[in-house]
Amino acid sequence: MDITEVKVYPTNEKKVKAYCSVVFDECFVIRDIKVIDGDKRLFVAMPNKTMKDGSHRDTAHPLTGEMRQKLESAVLDEYKKEMGEVLQYGG
Repeated sequence: MDITEVKVYPTNEKKVKAYCSVVFDECFVIRDIKVIDGDKRLFVAMPNKTMKDGSHRDTAHPLTGEMRQKLESAVLDEYKKEMGEVLQYGG
């Protein structure tokens, strides 16, 4: 499965730096993937819902470590590119 598009929507939130949409094979999309500013690094959080007991469960997520790494790299690379353009052009 190939990642064919990543769209980044920066936020003004403290921890959530952006929401992203990722398209796979030009025919399947996952929205609301978050770029989170963690204690040591940026990381990607998958869309989730809150359960009755207050815990969170991902509604979509990679099943293999290889796909998780591929997805995280694509999202963070596009986020850094987008933020570089925003900083460079002020907008």
